[in-house]
Amino acid sequence: MATYGNGRRVAIVAGVRTPFAKAGTAFKSISAIELGKLCVAELLQRTNLDGKEVQALVFGTVIPSVIAPNIAREVSLLPLLPKAVQAYSVSRACASANQAITDAADQIALGHLDVAIAGGSESLSNIPILHAQGFADALVLASKAKSFPARLKALARIRPKDLVPVTPAIAEPSTGETMGQSAEKMAKLNAIAREEQDHFALRSHRLAAAGTADGRLTAEIMPVYVPPRFESVLTSDNGIREDTSYEQLAALKPVFDRKYGSVTAGNSSPLTDGGACVLLMNEEKARALGYPPLGIIRSYAYAALDPGEQLLQAPVLAAPVALKRAGLSLKEIDLVEMHEAFASQVLSNLKGFESKWWAERAGFSQPVGEVDRAKLNVMGGSIAIGHPFGATGARITTTLLNELRRRGGQFGLMTVCSAGGMGFAMVVERTR
Repeated sequence: MATYGNGRRVAIVAGVRTPFAKAGTAFKSISAIELGKLCVAELLQRTNLDGKEVQALVFGTVIPSVIAPNIAREVSLLPLLPKAVQAYSVSRACASANQAITDAADQIALGHLDVAIAGGSESLSNIPILHAQGFADALVLASKAKSFPARLKALARIRPKDLVPVTPAIAEPSTGETMGQSAEKMAKLNAIAREEQDHFALRSHRLAAAGTADGRLTAEIMPVYVPPRFESVLTSDNGIREDTSYEQLAALKPVFDRKYGSVTAGNSSPLTDGGACVLLMNEEKARALGYPPLGIIRSYAYAALDPGEQLLQAPVLAAPVALKRAGLSLKEIDLVEMHEAFASQVLSNLKGFESKWWAERAGFSQPVGEVDRAKLNVMGGSIAIGHPFGATGARITTTLLNELRRRGGQFGLMTVCSAGGMGFAMVVERTR
């Protein structure tokens, strides 16, 4: 994807995000739309970019508002942006922000755009609560009634069971399995021990705590004043536990298979609120405007498998394709960022990278290879930082590019697993 054969390279110029807050905490009264507006406004202010230069805004979310389903358009209606900016929303489960970024990148590479903002946001504190179908049917009948007695008659159809709220489940419609149950299945199929999962979770918290303490993580985070009184401000992710220990994690009970399971709240990513976005430009446009790119998009790939098999294993199928398109091998990659939905999922993906069987499924004769742990999620990951479904992809992109620059590395690989048995991989290149 580096040039699409027309010489146009897509640069990622900057990225920013809100702090990630555990659902029900600091951001519980902030909608996904507002979280998106906050980070987009901050991106424009940090880069000092004239909003008139922005031609499109692509935004991802997983649980959209039933009142304003096109989150991208609502976010784009900031005073800082022209009302004529193109704006559309995408959804690819946990890879929604990645979909937004690659959609925008495609339009830039094809020559349709020069400047775009892409990312996503999620408020898992504010999910829609639905009523049973009987309640909805009665309301529709009442709205069509032509007289007050007719409306009363329609409403009289409501029964107590119709008033029981229905909350969205994080489960596969095709299988009925929750993501946690699927993570349990992967742990068993791939022989991922509980001890490995807890040690990996501890690593995530310790590295994220270090990245927060030394300012590397907080450099990409904007402060957010907390409503309704706006007297306190959140400046870092509130799910990182610098004081946790292996013993504390090992003491937690399994959640999804209470008798034989190994997946706990401690080795899983928490439900989280937050927003993240990046600024993309045609590389020549970026340099003309005086913006040195953080890096360019060298290649990307999506993949999918049967959700009833190993729901979160598709990155293993996407990564070799992205590497081939980039003309690179894993040995040439300086840093790897892998979304941590569950420790069992990351460890299963890492095993899959080394598997000839998975390589052949992806159409390759040799596996991707073993990921050097010293290059993997060097500032922790979603287990500690949090996982707002629609925002994580943009967070990972920004973190990877910033750390490549700090270390003087050239190539970075990111992978994201997502519901529906889907996976994503992207190779980025830091420009000199």
